Amino acid sequence: MVAQPTMDELQRHFFQLKFRISFLENHGKSFEDLFSRIMGHAFPGDFQAVRPYGNKGDLKCDGYRTSDKTVFQCYAPKTTRLDKLQAKVDEDFLGAVAHWGSRMERWTFVHNDDDGLPANAIQQLIDLGAANPAVALEQMSYSELFAITMSLSQEQLEDLFGPVPTQQVLAKLDFEALRPVVMVIQRMNPDNNAPVLAPSASKLNVNDLSDDAAELLRQGRRRELLVEKYFNQFPNPDFGEEIAQGFRNRYQDLKQREQSADRTFMELQQYAGGMTGTPQHQAAVLAVMSYFFERCDIFEDHVVTEANT
Repeated sequence: MVAQPTMDELQRHFFQLKFRISFLENHGKSFEDLFSRIMGHAFPGDFQAVRPYGNKGDLKCDGYRTSDKTVFQCYAPKTTRLDKLQAKVDEDFLGAVAHWGSRMERWTFVHNDDDGLPANAIQQLIDLGAANPAVALEQMSYSELFAITMSLSQEQLEDLFGPVPTQQVLAKLDFEALRPVVMVIQRMNPDNNAPVLAPSASKLNVNDLSDDAAELLRQGRRRELLVEKYFNQFPNPDFGEEIAQGFRNRYQDLKQREQSADRTFMELQQYAGGMTGTPQHQAAVLAVMSYFFERCDIFEDHVVTEANT
């Protein structure tokens, strides 16, 4: 029997962040597809994805687990009005009861609202359960699906999210891997008055980045000197500052939007060349992002001022 490769810490944080981004960014059919792929890996031969068929539809079921007779219904309700959300829950649950009968002993409402459902929707689920004691009602969201996902093998995680760099790949990063990344993010002329400050020790906390995003930036610091050396040796001495200005402009644009720090982190990754492709490419993106994070070109620095005594 071939031994399965063991994930190192860098891979684990990459996969966890990629799951979080996929969980939050996928909606509708794409969220249902993500859920089905995860469950198919986690419960092979037991979980069955259900697709609509003609005018029969999907019989109010997006997935079925045979072992415990669970009908899963996926929904991404965060931007939906409460009345529409509650109407959807009633329609899907009562429809599943009618279509699946004794084949359904559990009904699980799967959603990607990481802030939790509105109180009225939770009360609704409790009331539906009380009125239908033969069926156990549950909800599945970020924490439950995260636990299932991270119990998968490295091979299964790579099938879901693609390959990610190891610590060894990051350690072996060279100029050739950096070259396409820094060239693609070259943007406008530098702002000669833009300050370049050293970050404070509490910068990661101040920016409210998730542990996974923060750890990736910490890991990227291992190759920070390589990035600095690359810019120092580049024929155009202003090239590093031009790249820095591009990052500043992109960050300031993203900062105007009301979105999470991890979403901003993800979009900066895309700006820097994306976190897909070869592990070497992803490691190079990470090293470049870490370099500009430490120079305070992206995200906020935390300056502590002491009151005069």
